[in-house]
Amino acid sequence: MEVAAALRAEARDCNERRLLVLAGQPETTRARAADALEAAGIDDAETTLVGPEPFLNCERFDADRASELLGQTRTAVVYDAHESLRPNALGQLVGAVEGGGLFVLLAPPLSAWPSRRDDFDETLAVPPFESGDVTGHFRSRVIETLYAHRGVAVVDVERDSVESDGLTDPAPRLASPDPAVPDREDRTFPVEAYTACLTRDQSETLVAMEALSEPGGTVVVEADRGRGKSSTAGLAAGSLAASGRDVLVTAPQYRRAGEVFARARELLDALDERVEVDDETTPHLLSTDGGRVRYAPPTDAVALPGDPDAVVVDEAAALPVRLLSGFLDARAVAFTTTIHGYEGAGRGFSVRFKDRLAESDRTVREVRMDEPIRYAAGDPVEVWASRALLLDARPPVEPLIADARPETVSYEPLSAERLLSDERLLREAFGLLVLAHYRTEPDDLARLLDGPNVSVRALLHDGHVVSVALLAREGGLDAARRADMYAGGRIRGNMLPDVLTTQLRDEAAGIETGWRVMRIATHHAARDRGLGSLLLERIEAEAAGGSGSAETGEADAYDYLGVGFGATPELVSFWADNGYRTVHVSTTRNDRSGEHSAIMLRALSEAGEALHDRHTAWFLERVRGMLTDPLADLDPDVVRAVLSAVEGTTRLELTDWEWRLLAGSPHGAGLFDTAPDAFRALALRALTDADSPTPTGDGEPALEPRAERLLVRKVLQAHDWDSVTAELDVVSRRECMRALGDVTARLIEAYGTDEAQAELERFE
Repeated sequence: MEVAAALRAEARDCNERRLLVLAGQPETTRARAADALEAAGIDDAETTLVGPEPFLNCERFDADRASELLGQTRTAVVYDAHESLRPNALGQLVGAVEGGGLFVLLAPPLSAWPSRRDDFDETLAVPPFESGDVTGHFRSRVIETLYAHRGVAVVDVERDSVESDGLTDPAPRLASPDPAVPDREDRTFPVEAYTACLTRDQSETLVAMEALSEPGGTVVVEADRGRGKSSTAGLAAGSLAASGRDVLVTAPQYRRAGEVFARARELLDALDERVEVDDETTPHLLSTDGGRVRYAPPTDAVALPGDPDAVVVDEAAALPVRLLSGFLDARAVAFTTTIHGYEGAGRGFSVRFKDRLAESDRTVREVRMDEPIRYAAGDPVEVWASRALLLDARPPVEPLIADARPETVSYEPLSAERLLSDERLLREAFGLLVLAHYRTEPDDLARLLDGPNVSVRALLHDGHVVSVALLAREGGLDAARRADMYAGGRIRGNMLPDVLTTQLRDEAAGIETGWRVMRIATHHAARDRGLGSLLLERIEAEAAGGSGSAETGEADAYDYLGVGFGATPELVSFWADNGYRTVHVSTTRNDRSGEHSAIMLRALSEAGEALHDRHTAWFLERVRGMLTDPLADLDPDVVRAVLSAVEGTTRLELTDWEWRLLAGSPHGAGLFDTAPDAFRALALRALTDADSPTPTGDGEPALEPRAERLLVRKVLQAHDWDSVTAELDVVSRRECMRALGDVTARLIEAYGTDEAQAELERFE
């Protein structure tokens, strides 16, 4: 109780937070937590408990609902981690504590904690592994950081021993500058918006967001968590609505945009605007007499429904670059993003999406927010969380890997033990993975360190990580598990066998063992040098030869390598260039990415070849029907890519009558609508034929991209003539029909029977 009181007093004096760890048996730590909060003078109404037991008279959530505290502020948060320590929850909960408050962590005895298995470990125990195969490396790392960082008190409640009091004796702080209100001639937003700002960073960012008042205005706001970027976006949205504009807000989930709507509503009320809402508790729509602020999920918002005057994309780094690029068609747009944290890979946003911005014709205003709002700068709990969860992990700086080439790098396994013993190596590897994927999060750190099915392989240049892959062992399932999966049961961590079994009805798909490439990334300063392909080549050699080591525990050869990802033409081509072949495309879009997923395999053994071959055959048999129904709106360039990446091609078994009809179409004697299946069979053959002959024999592709798009949109996806004409920017519908006839003639010359060739020549 004395420690808690002293921690709270120091936290309040310097507007920082403190962390109190109570280690021991569950009942004892829970009783001491109640005593500590009382001694610290924190009321139940100011406290949230996260854990399985309601031992405090306050708000309580289960750990899997920790995200509900996003954007919320509490004086104290108590995380009861006896049953599970969830990395994502840990990061989410720490951020909810305000300056002057306490984060209280209840844990088993720390010396024994790494060796215990909890409910989160069960999620890492991917079949055929069991919980006993999960290691405790992540918890070991957390414990090490608890003892190493300032502002963290550790108490052994069983021995009544204060192992660290967490007091820092902070130096006096200089007062932060007051927010600035621009002169009237320098601003278009109302003065009430600026007086609502809490920091100088907020007011300066609001000035930048005034660009949204004009067509073409584009703003990028980057900040660490807790700097008020969403609040500032809300003030901007409210200002625009008050001036009669229509503002569309989007975010990965509505709850992440809640702060935008809250601040917009407060501003509109302060301006005495009459506001109508669709829901008082969680409004998705704020309407004034002339303007409005409304929400739409990203996959809907990217279509810019209702032609909004401005778009606000909150937590933009949690969305894929392809989706973000679509918002550049808006009249004005602001992207706000977290630089470090589980919300998304902010630096990935910086590196990848900013390239798209630079290529666009928009003038972009970039703003960085550094000053915290909830607590003082340099807060020790923020420093601890960043270190423990690697929220600020980053790849090596560019000069260290600028000269990396295939001949200068070494292929190395990075075991969990090696990464734990080398903080720099861990930060570089994980930082590169964060950069590669918009959904990398703290749970992935625990999975990397503790998951028995997860392996890391990397290319090192002078000891620095220049390319890295995160691999998951899948398959090798016994008959009982395969039967359960076939009947609809879900098997954790076996994505490829799961899809091939449950959706494609192949009960034997879980027999073979494979490595799935979960993530792969090459440092942006060393791209286009073949390093990613070299890494995959070395992984393949290891997987096929079983050249494992005692360090990694990998010994047996694998049957296949596989990958599942949101399909874009560039990604499909990358994997195809490295020998992976399409066996499936999902029939629905991912809610977050808006993309259909592709599954591609590379066989390494006879058993792997059999798995690959039967799924290839099934894919070729069903893809024509998929393209005219669930995949009718799939991007034609994605269709072209996935079809060209299939191993083998479709049968072309047409009757003499069908060939005569096809041969007549270039000259109007035969019509597409008369027998579209014949056209589809011919188109599918051409688009899946990697070695399609050319009529002239000059080595050029049989079809140029525009002709292939025509085959996809009109023939395979059955879009109407007018929409195809407009999409392909053809002069007229008649010209579009003539173009299809010309393409058909070229394909008859390449694939047609002698009779078909003769029929074609008859009309020339």
